[in-house]
Amino acid sequence: MKKLYKALPAVVFVAFIAVMLVMYIVLPKEKVSTSEKRPLAEMPAFSVESFFSGEFKEDFESYLSDHAPWRNFWVGANSYVHLLTGQYSTGHPTPKNNYKRGYYYGSDGYIINEPQDMTDLMLNIGYIEECAQHMSVPTTVLIAPSTGYICEDKLPSPHYAYTDDEYFAQMSDTLRTAKLVDVRELFKSEYAAGNQIYYRTDHHWTAYGAYTAYRALADELGYTPLSRRDYEITSYDGFYGTTYSSSGFWLTEPDTIEVWDNKANDGSLSVTITDGGDVTEQGDMFYYSHLDEDDKYPVYLDGNHPYTVIKNANATSDEKLLIVKDSFAHSLTPFLADHYAEIIMVDMRYYANPIPELVKQEGIDRVLFVYSIDNLAKDDRIALIE
Repeated sequence: MKKLYKALPAVVFVAFIAVMLVMYIVLPKEKVSTSEKRPLAEMPAFSVESFFSGEFKEDFESYLSDHAPWRNFWVGANSYVHLLTGQYSTGHPTPKNNYKRGYYYGSDGYIINEPQDMTDLMLNIGYIEECAQHMSVPTTVLIAPSTGYICEDKLPSPHYAYTDDEYFAQMSDTLRTAKLVDVRELFKSEYAAGNQIYYRTDHHWTAYGAYTAYRALADELGYTPLSRRDYEITSYDGFYGTTYSSSGFWLTEPDTIEVWDNKANDGSLSVTITDGGDVTEQGDMFYYSHLDEDDKYPVYLDGNHPYTVIKNANATSDEKLLIVKDSFAHSLTPFLADHYAEIIMVDMRYYANPIPELVKQEGIDRVLFVYSIDNLAKDDRIALIE
């Protein structure tokens, strides 16, 4: 009996491995992780070259990891173990055990990206300034501060420092032809007043955050912003965003996402999206089918596309606005659409033509760059604007 008792852990371990192996073989292999919102690794093709270079080994390990049985459970368990052992926050340049998660689990359910590498930020700001110098139209730049900078009270202690102040000062010095609209103080003021500027489970600003940015742009772009009373605001529960899906904190409560629709809209607006050879059109800036998904942010203008055109016959001006952007512009643009007869949105991650040429070709009156500071710092395609 004592021998059996001593052998029990080994028997349990072998049985567990056997069950996992059987489950791995018989369970179907998914192509996409819906919770993590990313494609899963495919079985790598074997070659002698990839085997001896180590590439096949790395790719095969990724394949095994992505298709492990009950993967969501293990991802979540791993995240919470690291949280409980203090490996999600550190005040040291080298995290404990060299383990850097990439986000913080903060108070009130906030999951916040760690400060990003800003090495290329000023290089990209330089590209924007050079582009503005090559155009004969007013150019405005709006950079969204990092969530951790605005919502610092939600961060665990200790944590890495957010250097937004330093880089906003550098951006202001660099942008001479282009005009930088700095929303830091306005965002901090609104946040201190109890308004939710950024989502808890997503890296984007909320609809209210986008509305705050819209107000901040008014003087520079020359329009009178609408009052909050001018919108019909509808809230939708169950929004799980990007930081939730990448963190593994599956027990976090979901966000609420809002649609702000101008009460005066009378059907005179159209949205045309060109993506590769596909062209789609509808008479609304909100794509409500995405509200049935966990990540509901694509309700704003259907998410990421290379080229989008919004026309409004009842706009307060006949100007044409070009927005060069990341996804932060998606929830901002519905506010701007009330003031421009036509808005063209391009995403340089998928669009490769020079912006000055597009400005001439389309008779653009103004250009607006909209990026988050984190996304702009790591955008390796913005050089294509010239």
